[in-house]
Amino acid sequence: MPSVSADFDLAIVGSGFAGTLLAMIARRLGLSVLVVERGSHPRFAIGESSTPLANLWLETLADRYDLPRLRPLSQWGSWQATYPQIGCGLKRGFSYFHHTPGQPWRPSPSREEQLLVAASPNDAVADTHWYRPDFDAFLVEEAIREGVEYLDETTLTECRIEADGVHLVGHRKERPLEARAAFVVDASGPRGYLQRALALPEARYEGFPHTRGVFSHFTGVGSWAEAHPVFDSAPFPPDEAALHHVFEGGWMWVLRFNNGITSAGFAEWAHPTAQPTSDPAGAWAEFLNRFPLIRQQFARAQAIRPWNRTEPLAFRTARCVGPRWAQLPMAAGFVDPLFSTGFVLSLLGIDRLARTLEARCPESALAAYETETLADLDATARLIAAAYRVLGRPAAFEALTMLYFASASFAETALRLGKPALAPGFLLRAHPHVGPVMRALLAEAGRVPDAEWIARVASAIEPINVAGLCDPEKRHWYGVDVADLLRSAPRLESSPEAIQAMLRDCGL
Repeated sequence: MPSVSADFDLAIVGSGFAGTLLAMIARRLGLSVLVVERGSHPRFAIGESSTPLANLWLETLADRYDLPRLRPLSQWGSWQATYPQIGCGLKRGFSYFHHTPGQPWRPSPSREEQLLVAASPNDAVADTHWYRPDFDAFLVEEAIREGVEYLDETTLTECRIEADGVHLVGHRKERPLEARAAFVVDASGPRGYLQRALALPEARYEGFPHTRGVFSHFTGVGSWAEAHPVFDSAPFPPDEAALHHVFEGGWMWVLRFNNGITSAGFAEWAHPTAQPTSDPAGAWAEFLNRFPLIRQQFARAQAIRPWNRTEPLAFRTARCVGPRWAQLPMAAGFVDPLFSTGFVLSLLGIDRLARTLEARCPESALAAYETETLADLDATARLIAAAYRVLGRPAAFEALTMLYFASASFAETALRLGKPALAPGFLLRAHPHVGPVMRALLAEAGRVPDAEWIARVASAIEPINVAGLCDPEKRHWYGVDVADLLRSAPRLESSPEAIQAMLRDCGL
């Protein structure tokens, strides 16, 4: 007998956080939902670092669809008070340290070889790193609690899109499986289920380099700040952040969880004719040998799970919707984890697709979902392609980050003030004035003289600079200063009093 033979309103393939969150929302909309998972939980997943925008969208979705048990996960303080058993990392901001191969890293009085950008003024309202084995397993349990039918250890072998629904065929633990759904969503990640089952064409990000990534989870990773005790007056401890080691052609991430585990890996520009890395452990050892003080930070580290290697790292589908199906953003494409954009792209996609499901998936809504999803991915790719061109040039790289931090902080503040029209599109890509200027600057990054380009960045972000960025007096350390935000009230078509009320609502 088959494991399942029922009809569902919605089938979701993949039970990472995005798929299960959409499943819970669909249940709140009154739909019957099947989630199919090839593996089982707990399991490793890449994509671990939240941002203020991601947290805002998680709050928004939890409130809109009456999922109060998810809202505490949007901040470090409420997460620790409510779910201390779920692995988590404290993320106060972004820290960057520039390296030259073969040379030790040394701090200078000017701090030009480092950049710290705070995302919160204190731990209570800080962002987080999600330990995905715990986090995703928790969401699956929540989805089951909401009435989602969940099948793990299931392999789908056939997907037939028919006039009356989508017919899924496969097997679960050696038992045959058949299910029919009115609509199917692919939440299985890049080059995932529907990409293969429907033989969907791929598309390239224009001008994006061929990159590769090598990563794992570790124990015994040393503290960067303890090895370099020059951060006593820093806006936040550099290790309690998304810590980045940056070098010409690539970068490394170090994300600490509160369970003794650290996520770390590197991504770098690889020549497209080079042979793919067949030995990720060897590639990791070779990488550490290039950077003496990173090697020192990992001197006692032990990888605690099999190595992961992804090459090429970037992926984009040519289309992400069709008759009776859609892909969530992380199945439609992936760019690079630099700037931690993955969560917010996923949550934006969940918001759009949930509204589409609520409207019963009219063709026009699906077309709009595809347009917005692919446009967000392309905007992210333009940002990160520009970043790769200026890696190894600290001043130009810092200016490039200002484009990201200015647009993200402006968008978050505008949304919290209830003014979404001020911040259209991810990274303000659809803003009538800022969007074209930023796109031109990203195209020119690394291709025009740095001094000229850096000056133009400071001018370009002026209308959206609500965080006191590009201020030489801060000497590359940007803390959270409420005064910067209050002075920016006109940029937000608001008043200092309205901003202070918004901050109180945020617990500040």
